[in-house]
Amino acid sequence: MFSFRYLIVLLWTGLIFFGLDPRGVWASESLSIQPYLDQVSNAVTEFTLDNGLKFIVLEQHQAPVISFMTYCNIGAADEPDGQTGVAHFLEHLAFKGTETIGTLNYSEEKVALDRLDRLFDQIQTAQAAGEDSSTLQAEFEEWQKKAASYVQQNELGQIIEQAGGVGLNATTSTDATRYFYSLPSNKLELWMSLESDRFLHPVFREFYEEKQVILEERRMRVENDPVGELFEAVQDKAFQVHPYQRPVIGYSEDIRNLTRQNVRDFFEQYYTPENITMAIVGDVDPAEVKRLAQLYFSRFAQGSLNLPQLPAEPPQTQVQTVTLTRQTQPWTVLAYHIPAITDPDYVIYEMLGNVLSEGRTSRLYQNLVEKQLAIVSRGFTGYPNDKYPNLMVFYTLPAPGQTVETVETALTQELENLKQEPVSDRELDRVKNQIRANLLRSLQSNSGLAAQLAEYEVKTGSWQNLLTQLDKIQAVTPADLQRIAQQTFRPENLTLGRLQSF
Repeated sequence: MFSFRYLIVLLWTGLIFFGLDPRGVWASESLSIQPYLDQVSNAVTEFTLDNGLKFIVLEQHQAPVISFMTYCNIGAADEPDGQTGVAHFLEHLAFKGTETIGTLNYSEEKVALDRLDRLFDQIQTAQAAGEDSSTLQAEFEEWQKKAASYVQQNELGQIIEQAGGVGLNATTSTDATRYFYSLPSNKLELWMSLESDRFLHPVFREFYEEKQVILEERRMRVENDPVGELFEAVQDKAFQVHPYQRPVIGYSEDIRNLTRQNVRDFFEQYYTPENITMAIVGDVDPAEVKRLAQLYFSRFAQGSLNLPQLPAEPPQTQVQTVTLTRQTQPWTVLAYHIPAITDPDYVIYEMLGNVLSEGRTSRLYQNLVEKQLAIVSRGFTGYPNDKYPNLMVFYTLPAPGQTVETVETALTQELENLKQEPVSDRELDRVKNQIRANLLRSLQSNSGLAAQLAEYEVKTGSWQNLLTQLDKIQAVTPADLQRIAQQTFRPENLTLGRLQSF
């Protein structure tokens, strides 16, 4: 599956794929995926602690390394109204340490942090009443300096790095928040200690400094990037009631108004054991993992799993259009509603995307890029994510001298061709081989396996569904692709976004 999260990073940094397919096409006979999938299945151990925390352990002894994935089943779609960005904010703050890590004197630091919170509330109240808040602002800045004097910068990262750890990072999506890194296999207990402490005794320090970092991140990725702005506008137009309408990073006004208490409330409500899945892959003994998990993570009190009930997006009944005019290159985006990842036909949507835009042999590359109608023409499923019904998106940068209307017509014709004529067996075999290759590559690293196992466990109900993807891919026929194309590529199901220059 082409990841939108990867796409948007490329867009924001100006590194757009030019139709290249570095993965190539592997013959199905040479892939030998199924024996490997069977091997993975037989090597998995799973258990759940009494408090509801789920562990998936995959034992692989090829190298003395372990990859860890903490998968929190809560994302931007679950945020309270008026607090967009709080899930992403919490991801940032989870690296700031605990009551014992990241501080020189927590008891004194806590006094300063609490004072900052009270001053922020007073400033907000004064500004809302139209009163002068300059004195409060000056006092706030002094206490901010005092709080900063107790901070031991990046101590968590330093501990992990000194232990030989790599890849310390996290991601937030509409659906989930993930925390991950890898350590040498003799550091299993260190991970247990650090990760349990990180979520048992978090300290959301440097909150106000981080707020400015996130606001700058939003300015860079959206407000000062016309392509990012276009995608956000398409998202807003395509979803009328479902919170997939909102950006993961949040709206600027909401970010400015967020408080540490908002973050704490969100954390306490949703970061409960039964809402977290831990995937551990590598050179481990499952029995030792279970022993240490009970020792460190059984300390978490069981909560009450009460995820927000999100409104269902009603069927779209007419084409939706949004146009932005900016001093930039023109772009066009076509977005079609599709079902969630749990839909039996979801793999067919992914295969349609491959037929259209995966590599130099794809239809969009051959008929838009090679014919010099477009510089870039690509597509992907799962925008903004796939836990709930989402969008299949196609985006195109017209070639010099071409208009967005010209490339829209050409792209729409490619979609119409899929509705009118079944793909050939040869083309379908090519796409199946590509997806098999992608699947195998995603499972070739401990970290990739940990990510996929946790994702499928939470989103589909079982990690084993990851290992049945091969059968689903093989079962798809040209008639299936045509059927889904006819269901999907309808004008009333389309949200059209245009970025036009002055």
